[in-house]
Amino acid sequence: MSRTERLTPSHRLWARHHPEPDPIAMKTLGFWLYMMSDALIFAGLFAAYAVLDHKFNAAGGPQIKNVVHPLEAFVQTIVVFTSVLAYSLAMVGLKARNRMFVLAGLLSAFVLGGVFLGLEINDFATLVAHGITPERSGLMSIFFVLIATHGLHMAFGMLWMAVMMAQVALKGFTTEVVTRLLNLRLFWVFQASIWVCMFVFVYLNGAF
Repeated sequence: MSRTERLTPSHRLWARHHPEPDPIAMKTLGFWLYMMSDALIFAGLFAAYAVLDHKFNAAGGPQIKNVVHPLEAFVQTIVVFTSVLAYSLAMVGLKARNRMFVLAGLLSAFVLGGVFLGLEINDFATLVAHGITPERSGLMSIFFVLIATHGLHMAFGMLWMAVMMAQVALKGFTTEVVTRLLNLRLFWVFQASIWVCMFVFVYLNGAF
């Protein structure tokens, strides 16, 4: 019996040379296709925002410079990148097969994601309290849709993270769990990248 055949399924995940096609890579291909569709959605929203970001589309109402706060958005940027760092540390724990390290990293990323969403919801609530709603103009509609779409993705990522914490605690590092953890890392980094685009394109460019 060869050395590879003696390995358990869990140990094969960390084997340097697979005699068979990498099972995680095969399962990740479909997720990459989903990520491409997600990128197209955000590309469409950014294009719509670029077209509508003009005073004529404000219908006499507030323009982007009146509703964005770059300093607060910068704080959100720091929070979301710290969350990505925490998730990356969880992946270090995964490489070491340390379950507690992974859970601590996931929990930290989850909490920081919650802080990010809390700041975003508070920003929306402040705007609505001042009568600035999506119905106010085409410009406000695309602004709310763009930011809210990203917020929904972040909320979904947090829900996924909570499920993964439960699966890591109950199942350990099976092939399915490791595959989902790696896909979630890709998803979380992608959302942070989208936020950077929003910070530059909407908050910085719109404020000046």
